[in-house]
Amino acid sequence: MEFWEKLEKDVVELEELVKLSSPLPNPPPQGEGKNTGSELESIYEDLKRRYEQTRVSTFFSDKYDDHDAIVSIHSGAGGLDAQDWAEILLRMYLRFAEKRGFKTILIDNNRNPEGGIKSATFEAHGDYAYGYLKSEAGVHRLIRLSPFNPAHTRETSFALVEILPVLEREEEFKIDPKDIKFEAKTASGHGGQSVNTTYSAVRLTHIPSGITVSIQNERSQTQNKEQAMKILTAKLKKLEEEKQIAAKLELRGEYKSAEWGNQIRSYTMHPYQLVKDHRTDFETSNIDDILNGELDEFIEKYLESRS
Repeated sequence: MEFWEKLEKDVVELEELVKLSSPLPNPPPQGEGKNTGSELESIYEDLKRRYEQTRVSTFFSDKYDDHDAIVSIHSGAGGLDAQDWAEILLRMYLRFAEKRGFKTILIDNNRNPEGGIKSATFEAHGDYAYGYLKSEAGVHRLIRLSPFNPAHTRETSFALVEILPVLEREEEFKIDPKDIKFEAKTASGHGGQSVNTTYSAVRLTHIPSGITVSIQNERSQTQNKEQAMKILTAKLKKLEEEKQIAAKLELRGEYKSAEWGNQIRSYTMHPYQLVKDHRTDFETSNIDDILNGELDEFIEKYLESRS
């Protein structure tokens, strides 16, 4: 409420400044008054930005919206094209996070020596990071002329994006240690060479659900295991809550899986340029801006559709 009162006060002050700067019977000499105009424009743009940011924040009412986020990207069908697409998406989300002022930490980056990534995971820390990024969970499809074959044929590639909240310790899903299978191996770097001679790369499997998490980084096995456990815990917590939601939605025939069958957005580069969200029908031809992290409109439309 305090924010809206302050914003209203600033708007009233801006209106007064506009009145004072209105054309006078005897206008000032040429060159004078330009600063006033630019100052008014600057004040207006600041008010507009503050309003939009706060308007969007009113959509954040879900349990974990104010949490930090874990973002995982997995290449899907499409071979090298899909792995390149996964890397493009990784860059897109890192750019979005940077523009929103989020701090990012790359947890895992499983690269293909020939190009692109098989999978990658990073954490985004900042105000409502999960609230903003949760709308990106699902399958993203790319249609383009392939840069990876001599004929440059039109190819369709897929990547799966998973978004999880970073849980506080008291929120964590309780896991029976007997339900976890632990595997360790040497981490691989570019070209498949070993990053180190210790078994630092880890893979955790939750036996009852079959969910697996792999972490490979130039760090100790203990650190990788802690990160893998954090992600596995978040996945199991989300799975538990999704089961509860699914049970309710199935009664109404509205349930959709968040896995590979749920395509949320298409990015078409050929024969025309178009990015379309299949949940809201919002679309734009500014594909370069979108891939550079300009996701605000897509996210806002999704949040509005759920409010």
